[in-house]
Amino acid sequence: MAGTSKSEGRTGLLNGLAAYGMWGLVPLFWPLLKPAGATEILAHRMVWSLAFVAVALLVVRRWAWAGELLRQPRRLGLVVIAAAVITVNWGVYIWAVNSGHVVEASLGYFINPLVTIAMGVLILKERLRPAQWAAVGIGFSAVLVLTIGFGRPPWISLTLAFSFAIYGLVKKKVNLGGVESLAAETAIQFLPALGYLLWLSAHGGLTFATEGVGHAALLASTGLVTALPLVCFGAAAIRVPLSTLGLLQYLAPVFQFLLGVLYFGEAMPPERWAGFALVWLALVLLTGDALRTSRRAARALGPAITEGRAKVSGVAAGSTGAAAAVEAVGPAEALPEVESVASGASASAADPGVCGVVAVTGAAGVPAPEAGVPPLTKP
Repeated sequence: MAGTSKSEGRTGLLNGLAAYGMWGLVPLFWPLLKPAGATEILAHRMVWSLAFVAVALLVVRRWAWAGELLRQPRRLGLVVIAAAVITVNWGVYIWAVNSGHVVEASLGYFINPLVTIAMGVLILKERLRPAQWAAVGIGFSAVLVLTIGFGRPPWISLTLAFSFAIYGLVKKKVNLGGVESLAAETAIQFLPALGYLLWLSAHGGLTFATEGVGHAALLASTGLVTALPLVCFGAAAIRVPLSTLGLLQYLAPVFQFLLGVLYFGEAMPPERWAGFALVWLALVLLTGDALRTSRRAARALGPAITEGRAKVSGVAAGSTGAAAAVEAVGPAEALPEVESVASGASASAADPGVCGVVAVTGAAGVPAPEAGVPPLTKP
């Protein structure tokens, strides 16, 4: 049992690294799609993402959720809102990368956890711990410093951070699995996106059929680039603790930042370094506070879990079948639910598109982390 648990943990960790690694390296992909403009790329992403996830859902025969969703107008309305917000997020991110603003885009996903917590206070009336207030305050100071550094408000970063925070909040309310959610959202995006591509073709501006087979294949692969990291994230979310995912999620903006500075050669004057340093300090405070809270909650739950196991063992003593059920429960360290209970604040989303997100349900049945836990990223 322990060997199986360790194997599952390794599988989950590898899937988490794959998901956030792909999201972190995605700035290398969007420039390959030129001369297509950001809007055409966005439309292709919507169309081909739906095609990809539709095939995936047909293979696994998982369609029951669609009928339930159609019978619930309120949830369907929330999916429409999520689709609209993620459209903004995807579009701004693609434009930013292809316009030489990779560093500023990465900043959006660094500050997303802070924005999500601030929204939890303003919208959900949540109460923050002192360390969380300090992190939000430092994050606000960082935005002021970066405004001076950029010579304007960092609107790309703020748009990405706020759109993803809203997306996460809405997805928490919808409570759909990652692939199912992507299918529902892209189904809503599909007709407007296809209509735009047809309009573009009629006006001679569509590059899909004019730049060769290779270019067309790259545009079609936007569906794979969108969905594959999400599938890996879903596999990770059900196998590793949420605290681990909360740490892994920083890989994506770190990779994006390094690509912006080292590969794309974007400028980093002292004021920008100062702003980023403040953001990183805020994230250190936030993550440290979340981990401390998680450990305290785990210690508090430990005796209750042990007592519960003892009672179950006593009831099962005379029954082979019951004893087998107790054994199947496994060791206490294999209970990721403790992590979600311990997280200590309120929740948001993981995206197709990536990146950014406060944690949403990455796979069916996986609870979203609380607001105090750093978000899960996706561009």
